[in-house]
Amino acid sequence: MRRKHPWIFSGAIANIEGSPGSGETVNVISCDGIVLAVGAYSPHSQISVRIWSFEPDEIIDVNFFRDKINKAFQSRRLIYSDREISACRLIYAESDSLPGLIVDKFGDYLVCQFLSAGPELWKASIVDALKEIVPSCKGIYERSDTPARGKEKLPEKTGILAGEVPDGMIQIDDGNYKFNINMREGHKTGFYLDQRHNREITGRFLDGLEVLDCFSYSGGFTIAALKAGARKVTMIDSSAEAIALAKQNIELNGLSLSSVETIEDNVFTTLRKFRDSRRSFDAIILDPPKFAESEKDLNRAGRAYKDINLLGIKLLRPGGLLSTFSCSHYMDMELFKKTVAFAAMDAGRTVRIIHQLHQAPDHPIALNFPEGEYLKGLLCRVE
Repeated sequence: MRRKHPWIFSGAIANIEGSPGSGETVNVISCDGIVLAVGAYSPHSQISVRIWSFEPDEIIDVNFFRDKINKAFQSRRLIYSDREISACRLIYAESDSLPGLIVDKFGDYLVCQFLSAGPELWKASIVDALKEIVPSCKGIYERSDTPARGKEKLPEKTGILAGEVPDGMIQIDDGNYKFNINMREGHKTGFYLDQRHNREITGRFLDGLEVLDCFSYSGGFTIAALKAGARKVTMIDSSAEAIALAKQNIELNGLSLSSVETIEDNVFTTLRKFRDSRRSFDAIILDPPKFAESEKDLNRAGRAYKDINLLGIKLLRPGGLLSTFSCSHYMDMELFKKTVAFAAMDAGRTVRIIHQLHQAPDHPIALNFPEGEYLKGLLCRVE
């Protein structure tokens, strides 16, 4: 607490005075009677209190949320131009001192996730503050359809919270690229804003290359590769809907599908087929979903990360490029590097890191909350 970490686990609580309800504001008091902070109480989660403020006299009301949301919005204005801020993560939970709240901005629309008891209780006040601080907003949509809410005994929810939201696709600018996204049904809030700069960095190296894009989803890395002049891109995704959307996005960016091959299949299965048939590539992008949902999953996840990187390294031609990622918080950068190193050893290849890659700056990492760092990547040359 004195280091300003915003979580209190149930085992750290000596006693609870009164009977606070789910999401209600409580004082956090030290064993010697000093009020350390105020936070939102969750009676069901292992994280019993998420801290709203380390100011003991802070009043948690609509003005509190208005102030915090405004500060988060202004911080994005410092790092992004007006065009760039049209698609960005506006609020990143604990990293913006609003635990359990995610808000993504897609053009004239906002998508919210209320992941814990505190934001759920204050939902109406948060929506009112968002409408005031982002006056250009035409609609606010809830995508609280995530298993994280189950840990708080909260049901999954989706639906319009304010204004109107399109039933179908909307178009956004993400860096130098354009994308159609579906806020109602796409992954997470509809799009992976966290990979914005990693797509651009990886793309710089792909001119004239034959590229394999694994877990391609809506085509972000494929579009970056084609824009950079890649000779051919092969996309693999298990979802037919994702592949269809990726094709739309490729054409939306004025690129031809003639140099794109699409494969609807499990990535691990397809990579093993390529290995057995001795197919190879100049560059491979591995951007898998989260393999570790909790710390107990880490050993299993480590094996999966090693397996997929081993397959990728084996499929690369000498001098090839590997852009590989993990979005599992429990797989930190040092462990991820070791995992890729073990894969390289097993493959008998020399691998050198060119760039270490991270989540975009609209996903800031508060130094008092290192858990906010989840996306890490390595851009490597494979001899």
